[in-house]
Amino acid sequence: MDSLTPKDHGEEVAVFRHGIIGELLHRELEHGQRSAILRSLSEQRVRPPGSDLTRCYSVPTLERWLYDFKRGGLAALVPQARSDCGRGRDLDPALRELLCDIRREHPNVSVTVILRTLRADGRVDDDVKECTVRRMFAERGLVRTAPVDGASCTSRLRWQAERPSALWHGDVCHGMTLVVDDRPEPVRIHALLDDASRMILALLVTNNEREETMLSILAQALMEHGKPDALYLDNGATYRGEILQLVCSRLGITLMHAKPYDAAARGKMERFWRRMREQALSHLGQIASLADLQTKLNAWLTRFYQSTPHAGILGRTPATVFAEGTKVRVSEEQLRTALTVRVRRRVRKDSTLSVGGVVYEVPLGYLAGHVVTLATSLFDSKLPALELDNKRIPLLPVDPIGNAKKRRPPRHPVPMGPNRPVDFDPSLALTTDEEDDDAID
Repeated sequence: MDSLTPKDHGEEVAVFRHGIIGELLHRELEHGQRSAILRSLSEQRVRPPGSDLTRCYSVPTLERWLYDFKRGGLAALVPQARSDCGRGRDLDPALRELLCDIRREHPNVSVTVILRTLRADGRVDDDVKECTVRRMFAERGLVRTAPVDGASCTSRLRWQAERPSALWHGDVCHGMTLVVDDRPEPVRIHALLDDASRMILALLVTNNEREETMLSILAQALMEHGKPDALYLDNGATYRGEILQLVCSRLGITLMHAKPYDAAARGKMERFWRRMREQALSHLGQIASLADLQTKLNAWLTRFYQSTPHAGILGRTPATVFAEGTKVRVSEEQLRTALTVRVRRRVRKDSTLSVGGVVYEVPLGYLAGHVVTLATSLFDSKLPALELDNKRIPLLPVDPIGNAKKRRPPRHPVPMGPNRPVDFDPSLALTTDEEDDDAID
């Protein structure tokens, strides 16, 4: 059986106090005996619960405990909290009002970011603890987030991949809108996160959500960190393309998609976006370009995320946990082959064809009117190549002005002569005479 212990520290202290005054509760004492016993108890050194030092208690204190127990039992001996508990008693009144005003004006900013900003300005020293500020906010009703109502009919279980690189999450975050050269520029932040370590494997700031962008960030992560067993993505059009499915199949990566309209199913990725907004994205100041935003977010990742203890992995840092995993390396040739996309196009009569809105020139004129196969590797080049007889012929964009001064090559290649004379006469096959046939045989 489990041992019977006090339910909390308050009850433990009450039991301790009862043990000191217990001999006075049920004894028939003569005049003066109680005072003598109290004086004797006040001279004894005892160790309170949770303390490393021993101490003595005065006679008035012991009398108060005695009367409290007779009046209210063990519950009356439980120590009461201070009336100013949670109000930041050690904080300067001006500092308390400043912190509360910041929370009222910026209700979505975390206590960590508030204190970090004030320390950088020199208005707060290191003695001010985050727990003190949180208790003060809670006592004044300045709670940052509303409690979860738990009304959902779906049971949620805390889960995690068994090891690093077993499962990667991928998602895109919609940021602010920048104004570059007097025109609005949307901000889209793509990221890949390892489930077991919470490590951010790649982060890219762009202005689009195209599938090609997702493939580029995936290729970057694969070259640097190896390949995962599975890739867990959202249901958006960016992550449901045939090219992404083909690339994952070629590399042996299982592609999975979350249930539609269920953001909580991908809580780790959503939690990272929330942390990035609270600690970085909402406090970047003036941003001149997408490259500037990329630089600042990379600095935040390196200084305040990858090497910061994470509660979800028992206080360890994402970089440390991810480094303990085994990496399955992907070579450049494997990645180039996996990211090769092939399309079919018909060559026009002017020896050109169009791919992605760009017109390319086919150097072989005899292919005019024929359907050919074009291969494009998303790994190292956007220029397509013509695949013909197990060979790859690079194509270049057409130059109409240059072609105006260029000599036209022959449409069909010049036939080559035989290496040696050949004995071949088709007229011999037209004879009907059997003797001729026997002669020929």
